[in-house]
Amino acid sequence: MSWPLAMIIALALDALIGWPDPIFRRIGHPVTWIGRLISMLEQKGNVGSPTKRFLAGSLTTLITLAITTLCAMLLTVALPENWLGTLITGLLAWPLVAARSMYTHVRDVVIPLERGDLPQARHAVSMIVGRDPSQLDSAGVSRAALESLAENSSDGIVAPVFWGALFGLPGIAAYKAINTLDSMIGHRNERYEYFGKTAARLDDLVNLLPSRLTGLLFALPSKRPGAALRCILADASKHRSPNAGWPESALAGALGIRLSGPRVYGDHMSDEPWVNGSCPDPDAMAIRRGLRLYTIALLALTLGLALWALF
Repeated sequence: MSWPLAMIIALALDALIGWPDPIFRRIGHPVTWIGRLISMLEQKGNVGSPTKRFLAGSLTTLITLAITTLCAMLLTVALPENWLGTLITGLLAWPLVAARSMYTHVRDVVIPLERGDLPQARHAVSMIVGRDPSQLDSAGVSRAALESLAENSSDGIVAPVFWGALFGLPGIAAYKAINTLDSMIGHRNERYEYFGKTAARLDDLVNLLPSRLTGLLFALPSKRPGAALRCILADASKHRSPNAGWPESALAGALGIRLSGPRVYGDHMSDEPWVNGSCPDPDAMAIRRGLRLYTIALLALTLGLALWALF
């Protein structure tokens, strides 16, 4: 059984058809299954003192990760150790990769921007960012879309494929459990500051290598690899996240635009530093170029997996 080849199958299926709505309406999605488990555990455990919340959140993380990984391991044990097992592993990993949906969400932002419909563009970008987009101008909407494209290329595609290629179905399932935990409870606010601390730190850890790989996948195949690499060296470490700065700075350098900067989260202003701050703001055309580079990066990832599977 070849796990890198299985990840190519998963990527190809997702790129071609995504996760079809009829399937979603009938059985949902593995991430929503994991989310229901997290929600149930959070409602029962996220109470009491900070220490109790931290311990309950750590236990929630452990239980979610154990159940998800054990299910994937049982499925793997039941599969044949041949090409059929590789094919089935790819089919099972398919919904855990989000290449097509990421492209579609960002494309849905650029289309109204190109026709001057800023309210619709703000609505579209609100589907993929955690900040309030209601006061964003067109440059702010463009930055938000490209930042989401950069960060989610790592979290939603490169990281799950990376861990899947290394450890098969248990690897990709465990990663998605950790990532879902972080997206649901890994927030620095009053409700989740203590309960989600373990999940957030674990998510930082498992994204350490994939985020750097994503930065290289954006930088090296671009038309400006030198500028992209220089931007990574200059600005990746300035980002609020220990990982997101790598793909974000690579994309900013490759496109010759600036990203990040001050933004509103909830009811407060976050004074974030600029990434590639000496360059101009992006526009709709920059998003189009970002989507093209995103496609090239995924092709490079697929080529790397094929070489891995071959050798």
